Amino acid sequence: MKRQFPRISELRPLMQFGRPGLDRRAARLGRAADIDDLRTIAQRRTPRPAFDYVDGAAGQELTARRTREAFASTEMLPRILHGTAAADLSTPIAGGTSALPFGIAPTGFTRFMHAEGEDGGAAAAAAAGIPFTLSTMGTRSLEQVAEVSDAVGMERYGSPGTRWFQLYLWKDRQRSLDLIERAAAAGFGTLLVTVDTPVAGNRLRDVRNGMTIPPRLSLRTVLDASHRPEWWFNFLTTDPLTFASLSTSAQDLQTIIGSMFDPTLSIQDLEWIRSVWPGRLFVKGVLTAEDTRRSLDAGADGLVVSNHGGRQLDRAPVSLKALAEVRAEAGPDVEIILDSGILTGSDIVAALALGADFTLIGRAYLYGLMAGGRQGVERAIELLAEETRVAMTLMGAATVADLRREGRVRAPWL
Repeated sequence: MKRQFPRISELRPLMQFGRPGLDRRAARLGRAADIDDLRTIAQRRTPRPAFDYVDGAAGQELTARRTREAFASTEMLPRILHGTAAADLSTPIAGGTSALPFGIAPTGFTRFMHAEGEDGGAAAAAAAGIPFTLSTMGTRSLEQVAEVSDAVGMERYGSPGTRWFQLYLWKDRQRSLDLIERAAAAGFGTLLVTVDTPVAGNRLRDVRNGMTIPPRLSLRTVLDASHRPEWWFNFLTTDPLTFASLSTSAQDLQTIIGSMFDPTLSIQDLEWIRSVWPGRLFVKGVLTAEDTRRSLDAGADGLVVSNHGGRQLDRAPVSLKALAEVRAEAGPDVEIILDSGILTGSDIVAALALGADFTLIGRAYLYGLMAGGRQGVERAIELLAEETRVAMTLMGAATVADLRREGRVRAPWL
């Protein structure tokens, strides 16, 4: 092998040293290559009770693990020499159009995960042109989220942001009606009624962590805080955690949920909601053909196939596997959203190809939020969008409709 002295003229183009930036958060998020990287950052920067509340599931967490295994077991068929220059990720859903085939799922106690909470999530969603769903157990009010969503949407697109509201039916029906009326007045065009939470799931991580809202200061939490000073500084110097629909006192999760949710919720209650809600109505938590038919007969416009991320009934059906049964019963014209377990763009593509019209992200969104507030959520959306775009292009799918029409995904249970 003949050697020579390096030539400066040849080395100079290779010596590209980036200018160090002062925005450490942006640099940290920029190094994240996928949602799992954001999860790692989130775990490092968030107290254990908050992180485990997001990361954990019910019981032995079998449903959560099986959900991920189902996504991993799908096969995507590449389509060569198809001439697809670029994939269009926009898709119609709930009477509007989303710029991407996923939106942000409803999550409770969100400002416990990061001080920016729903403000960061709603702003990031509006900037990306996708729906943001506010939970009944959210830490910002309907009106506050509407203000943030509209401000960012008008600035970016000249139109209000798309926002949905998720409803748990209270034992006090009048308070439920008040929430419904406020949601309609604040421009929340779609209502997601969650029906799989008559009681709280047995979330053992939360029990072991002694999780309360707000967190109680103990020797353990003080030691935990010493490794995560930014979280505690934000928590102690911003407005206290409050809930539009819940008590503001410090209680464990089982007590909060037990005092709020109604285990006697019936199909008649769903019919009542339909009679008082003027917008689109989706039933969230459907996993069987029987419940599909009952929900549609009660007046639902669409369905959310969801096992609550494995956070309610452990050993419940996997949402992705239940999708085919629900679609067969609902027919081709009913809008179906797939929720639970989505952590990659390939997961989104698999759900769409197997029969969903749209998807929702929960943990993926919260990992981004914990990793870096609004910037972290924007990074999570960016990563999922790019992964979805690459997968669609490699599969020769120019549009989301192409995925559903061409059946380019194989699943071992079908």
